Amino acid sequence: MQTAYDRRQLEQALAPYRDAGDRIALVPTMGGLHAGHMALVQRARQVADRVVVSLFVNPTQFAPSEDFEDYPRTFEADRERLLAEGTDVLFAPGDLVMFPDGEGAVTVAVDRVTEGLEGASRPHFFTGVATVVTKLLAGVSPNLAVFGKKDYQQLVTVRRLVSNLLFATGVEEVEIVREEDGLAVSSRNAYLSAGERAVAPGFYQALRHAVAEAAERSLAPEAVEEVARRRIAEAGLWPEYAEVRRAGDLEPVTDLEGPRVLLAAAHLGSTRLIDNLEFGSVE
Repeated sequence: MQTAYDRRQLEQALAPYRDAGDRIALVPTMGGLHAGHMALVQRARQVADRVVVSLFVNPTQFAPSEDFEDYPRTFEADRERLLAEGTDVLFAPGDLVMFPDGEGAVTVAVDRVTEGLEGASRPHFFTGVATVVTKLLAGVSPNLAVFGKKDYQQLVTVRRLVSNLLFATGVEEVEIVREEDGLAVSSRNAYLSAGERAVAPGFYQALRHAVAEAAERSLAPEAVEEVARRRIAEAGLWPEYAEVRRAGDLEPVTDLEGPRVLLAAAHLGSTRLIDNLEFGSVE
């Protein structure tokens, strides 16, 4: 595995693969790699000839009150995991590589799909994500980029970005990786105390109960959301939001006819968790 720290080194690493006509897949990460990230890398290996994983803790997607300084930085351990998984190139740029003229010099904003949900409480987040993803796509020029469904709104945002900026890159999605008790794998799970970790699986179970109740009682979307919030609270978490949207593009819905997704955020102690559950028939 080659490690590149700047654009020149990245181009040198990728040149032989481009010359050979290899399909290249990019997996963008912020490091602190866990089973969820590795599922993305494994999927990239399945759908492409060469795998590039980026590791960059993006400061522009954190608000001043969020955990940028505390975010896990485990470069050597991450590098070993990627090497063992057969990654071809690790791209680990520093801030000056990604923001040579400062963080605000060039930004990318994506409308509509970033409104509400995560965008309501973290209005800075998606501009930060979209800006860095755009830079990575421009730098790597991959045939495919691989993202997980856990960050569902981010996935939809990236699809919109790729389509509207005319990138010749396909977006490959990977299902949520969960612990045996149902908790979605996340870097922020490390912040949970032992007691909180025992409570945390109730978050996903609350979403499952809400979706099951929707099917049994033919509920309207608003009723599903109410059930989800109540179930989350009963599980011992504080529900920030629970909303039903159309699966795939996050358009608002007034019924449950067709594919839907229930998205939620909840707080457990000082840790903020997000999760989602797709349901409904696919027409």
